[in-house]
Amino acid sequence: MNRRLLALPAAVVAVAVGLYGCSSGDSTGTSGATPAAAASIKVVASTNVWGDLAGAVGGDKVQVTSIITSPDADPHEYEASTRNQLSLSEATVVIENGGGYDDFIDRMLKSAKNGSATVLNAVTISGRKATAGAELNEHVWYDFPTVVKVIDQLEQAYAKADPSAATTFQQNADALKTKIGGLVQQEAALKQKYDGQPVAITEPVPVYLLDAAGLRNKTPDEFSEAIEEDSDVPAKVLNETLELYSKHEVKLLAYNAQTTGPETEKVLAAAKQNNIPVVPVTETLPAGKDYVGWMSANLAALGAALGQ
Repeated sequence: MNRRLLALPAAVVAVAVGLYGCSSGDSTGTSGATPAAAASIKVVASTNVWGDLAGAVGGDKVQVTSIITSPDADPHEYEASTRNQLSLSEATVVIENGGGYDDFIDRMLKSAKNGSATVLNAVTISGRKATAGAELNEHVWYDFPTVVKVIDQLEQAYAKADPSAATTFQQNADALKTKIGGLVQQEAALKQKYDGQPVAITEPVPVYLLDAAGLRNKTPDEFSEAIEEDSDVPAKVLNETLELYSKHEVKLLAYNAQTTGPETEKVLAAAKQNNIPVVPVTETLPAGKDYVGWMSANLAALGAALGQ
């Protein structure tokens, strides 16, 4: 079972990314605004992570609205706003995460009676599926091969919507994929230096990135699954998890800063008490960051923690 996007206050969820262009930055993590008349393609993204990537590929030819934008939110449930419903009804391209993470997009599209939009589902595009004994990890924006596939699909969707700008979309996509290649190199450098090092998590949010860096997650599945499902952690499992820190069995804790509760706070306290480095991770773009800068900072933070 996957949690749904958090029911955010209406004032938060109604905030749109705005128009993606080349002027000054805004609070959603995109790079700025361009007059609506200059944008020929209206795009809606479920979160500002996918919205930032959508804007980077489209440049000033697209108008991107991201529904979940707050870095202080836990994006697992969502209540529709009239403004976002309207944006979806007018969208030419819609990008959702999929995997049960943001099902509200499909419900709102159906309600908006927008059957003509090109809908890109990142989990479907990734080709990743649940395996025997393990649920699908839907946090595919931490998986760089998936991000590259999504970029390619965005380029194709935009070229179909505006063939006259196809060359621009291709150039933007290629430039972005080159930057993603730099992130892959950062991962590889971590793996070369720290391959096999044990780490811990509170939720499986960054697991694709940790795996690619060669790090071994030692957190009991029962713990991270309970946190992700917002259910109680059995006492035995909690004790096993806390021992990872008291016995210094892990090199760092990758802590989902957007999901907190009594159990995660105990884990965080145990890590700090035992001088285990903590690397905060989030599910949406921090304010003022773009996707590449955000992921580069995450990788740098891992390297700094492992080097302690």
